[in-house]
Amino acid sequence: MTKKKKGIFKKKGNVVKDLTRNIFKVLNEDSEKFYNYKQIAAKLKISDTDGKTQLLKKLAELTATKKVNEIDRGKFQINKDRKYSVGTLDITSNGNGYFITDDYEDDIFIPNINLGKGLHQDTVKAYVYSKRSGKKLEADVVEILERAKTEFVGVLQMNKNFGFVVPDSNKMYADIFVSQNNINGAKDGDKVQATIVDWPENSKNPFGKITTVLGRPGDHNTEMHSILLEYDLPYEFEPEVEKEAESLSIEITKAEIAKRRDMRKDLTFTIDPKDAKDFDDALSFTKLENGNYEIGIHIADVSHYLEPKTILDDEAYKRATSVYLVDRVVPMLPEMLSNGVCSLRPNEEKLTFSAVFEINQKAQIVSEWFGRTVTYSDQRFAYEEAQSIIENCKLSDDILPYTMPVDISIIDKEYTIIPEIVEATLKMDELAKILRKKRMKEGAISFDRVEVKFNLDENANPVGVYFKESQDANKLIEEFMLLANRKVAEFIGFSKGKATNKTFIYRVHDEPDIEKLASLQNIISKFGYKINTDTKESTSDSLIKLLSDVHGKAESNMIETLTIRTMSKAVYTTQNIGHYGLAFGYYSHFTSPIRRYPDVMTHRLLQHYLDGGDSPKADKYEEKCKHSSKREELASKAERDSIKYMQVKYMQDHKDEIFDGVITGVTEWGIYVEISSNKCEGMVRIRDIKSDYYIFDEKQYAIVGQSTKHIYQLGNAVKIRVKNTDLERKHLDFNLIEE
Repeated sequence: MTKKKKGIFKKKGNVVKDLTRNIFKVLNEDSEKFYNYKQIAAKLKISDTDGKTQLLKKLAELTATKKVNEIDRGKFQINKDRKYSVGTLDITSNGNGYFITDDYEDDIFIPNINLGKGLHQDTVKAYVYSKRSGKKLEADVVEILERAKTEFVGVLQMNKNFGFVVPDSNKMYADIFVSQNNINGAKDGDKVQATIVDWPENSKNPFGKITTVLGRPGDHNTEMHSILLEYDLPYEFEPEVEKEAESLSIEITKAEIAKRRDMRKDLTFTIDPKDAKDFDDALSFTKLENGNYEIGIHIADVSHYLEPKTILDDEAYKRATSVYLVDRVVPMLPEMLSNGVCSLRPNEEKLTFSAVFEINQKAQIVSEWFGRTVTYSDQRFAYEEAQSIIENCKLSDDILPYTMPVDISIIDKEYTIIPEIVEATLKMDELAKILRKKRMKEGAISFDRVEVKFNLDENANPVGVYFKESQDANKLIEEFMLLANRKVAEFIGFSKGKATNKTFIYRVHDEPDIEKLASLQNIISKFGYKINTDTKESTSDSLIKLLSDVHGKAESNMIETLTIRTMSKAVYTTQNIGHYGLAFGYYSHFTSPIRRYPDVMTHRLLQHYLDGGDSPKADKYEEKCKHSSKREELASKAERDSIKYMQVKYMQDHKDEIFDGVITGVTEWGIYVEISSNKCEGMVRIRDIKSDYYIFDEKQYAIVGQSTKHIYQLGNAVKIRVKNTDLERKHLDFNLIEE
């Protein structure tokens, strides 16, 4: 770590460093203005004769190459015809970066020396130019337009009168200098959050102040809070937010009921994870005299309580999503709302927003209705309970009366399940399977990935790992939530055979990137699989077949992960392009307003149109969509980091064991191996393989022994032992057990 402040104009002999870049920086301050060399020298703090001579020579060189214009004798101005672009920075772990802009098809490399103090995800203005070969492009950051973030989590390393915060993120290439009066009570070795307040021209390091002391590295809560703050995700509510939530009126009045469709007498129930605390959706089921079924998808009416331009609404929008870490949920709404008044708990009346469908025996929609309702949940199921009904009962059975003994691991007692709900569950499972089959036939891509879960003790230490797969009960809920989301979007966005152009919140998913698909083909061909990318339909069909073929095999998790990476990211927008993965032309998010702000916006807009309102301007909603998509991405990264952290913590107690694994990645410095029994991934470094000298073969996705010609290739089964666990970096190092 750097302990001294170093000037920007370092000299090697008498050569002024970074002169070209800093001339551009001066001239770019005002591209309409011109400067003489003395003004430029003054701004660059060049006062010695030798430095001024170098400056004049460089200005002459830049003028000759037409990068700078000499407007009048000795007066210089930036050449506005230079190739400037605006884009974002993607910083790599080695401190270099890439410039991502719509002006160029490929990402453009930026060496560290040309980053111009730009940081990861900053919006910048850059000069793009060709290397001497004339083929490869590079970029030079000339202006930082907007910082993506100024707060960083790291460990404080103290000297006598100052310290440096060494950031946790490998995307942050500079340590943050903190003076004694900005330490804020932190001690050497503490995990802290620091805010950059300045970055002087002549300093290699930004200056900052410590805003939060999180605790000692390795402590469980310290690390979990660090993960949240690293992605600008809060872990508690401010008192004024809690106070406003507590002040809400929760009484369901007769006047409010009169405004709504009263569905309290309809058979209604919820199916959720057994440890769920908030229930934001319920299903109702009624057999109609004509032989059809009325099925209601009832969603907590969060927008009734969350009014625009309030402290609560501002906080919900700022968060935009709940965050699900391994050991906790950080909710979008205070507990009084998320687990209380808006949670569709059994035996309680609730205000809801509903999509109600008449469905025939072939799962075809006969009619639909959308609007505000009041409901009463008759029963709460865990997925395991609903699954037991699906597996152990048949519609033809005599199921009345029906008492179901529930597994002691699910709930600590036996209780009587309402018989009609057994019939409803079985019939809805039957209809859901028809809906799913139709969706798959139309090109939907299903990622039934194994989800890694941890058994935690009372101190949140992982004592076991288990895999969670989607079963029929999960898919039942999924299909009816998808139905509601799709039909709400169609109701607003599509009428009389054409788009309505009404402003609405869509959840869209673009087609896969063709280059990423080609890269996927190269990899999966090593395992004997292939995909056909000739048409949109053939691509979809072959991806579905690929995921079906690999399911349950050793290489499944790796190939499923690689396939997901070929996909575009699903985002929120007012510009509908459909949802490729689900094969829906119209799709929205309507079903989870407790944990997703876009669903709140969807409810508000839907009610606005039901009331006969005109289409509002899309601009402000598009801005909110972009914000929500960004927050969702950050939450997803935090969730992944919490899983990695828990995997490392789990493996700390298994260092002496030998594990079977699969090679999931190959690089020039080592191979990545995923343990088959728990999906924990770590690295075997090439230098630690002692049997031979191995070289990376990029074409074969392998490392090859120079003497033995032995190959370790992507997808190979191997045995490993844990070498090192690093909780702070969330990283595992393995030793290869060579046979």
